[in-house]
Amino acid sequence: MAVDHSKIGKRSRRRGADGERELAHALCTYGFDAHRGQQFRGGGDSPDVVGLPGIHIECKRVQSLNIEKAMVQSRTDAKGTDDVPVVMHRRDREKWKVTMDLDEFMKM
Repeated sequence: MAVDHSKIGKRSRRRGADGERELAHALCTYGFDAHRGQQFRGGGDSPDVVGLPGIHIECKRVQSLNIEKAMVQSRTDAKGTDDVPVVMHRRDREKWKVTMDLDEFMKM
């Protein structure tokens, strides 16, 4: 599901990119070679952050999150791959959280 960047404000895009860099850095502290995905170059269905093999990451750094909508986006973007769709998200002054389908979690 490609994102129409013309409808997203500059501040919102910057906040999203900052969140992706922040999450990538956090994953690096756990030993993963994580970095922002290709979506900033126009590939809208690529993961927001890459570096966890087999995981399609949708990153959300927002105060109010519709988690089901975010999961639908991750599932849609991961379709056609073997990657597990997950949403990694956090609010201000909160820890990062991971949301995924229970059946996918149990496979891990």
